[in-house]
Amino acid sequence: MSKASLILLLVTVIAITAMVFVDPIAQDPAYHLFVDQRQWWLIPNTLDVLSNLPFVFVGIIGLQYCALHRDHPLFWPFLAVFVGVFATAYGSAYYHWAPANETLVWDRLPMTIAFMGLFTMVLADRVDRRWSKALLPLLVVGAASVWYWAWTEARGVGDLRPYALVQFLPMLLIPLILVLYRAPRRDFGCYIGLIFCYGLAKLLEYFDVSVFELTGVVSGHSLKHLAAAMATLFLYGLWKQHTRKPNQ
Repeated sequence: MSKASLILLLVTVIAITAMVFVDPIAQDPAYHLFVDQRQWWLIPNTLDVLSNLPFVFVGIIGLQYCALHRDHPLFWPFLAVFVGVFATAYGSAYYHWAPANETLVWDRLPMTIAFMGLFTMVLADRVDRRWSKALLPLLVVGAASVWYWAWTEARGVGDLRPYALVQFLPMLLIPLILVLYRAPRRDFGCYIGLIFCYGLAKLLEYFDVSVFELTGVVSGHSLKHLAAAMATLFLYGLWKQHTRKPNQ
């Protein structure tokens, strides 16, 4: 085993071990209490709902591009990415229409598809092409983490640990992979933009109320959707970089 692979394995084992020893994490009921609850045009929580529209746009152009490159070795991971992005628009809009644990399942499920597609793509591209075969198992793990949380919530205990691992471990491993397995290509800027926008989205989500108080117009969570959609646009840029000919 190479030194790089050993580092990735060690980080993964530490993260999984930490998850096992942490107490079960229930969904905070206050999570559903977003600051911007204004209703326009008979749409409840209007801006939180409509700010998901950019995911539709990115999902469509990504899927169209996938259709043109079905023979590419990374076709299936990228297809999963943009299926997840497109479905996130509807899952998130459905959740924000009526925020509750029951609708939150349909917000989180498509996001795990996109996360696992991206993670598989990076592993197959930078570490070993054989990792592309891990897509289906990783998609199952991602979906199972959401259903497990929903199942435990329905029984009054709640446990977000597996879902947290599925969302955040890839975001920890991907920068490590990019550093440990460098490639002489021009896609690094897309990765930087992706990671920056993802981090910005998480910050805007956390400061939902503060951003709304500061702007008086738009909440942090609505802007979070826009920042996350920008991150997915960088994913589209990655896909185009991978299909670009060397002399282009």
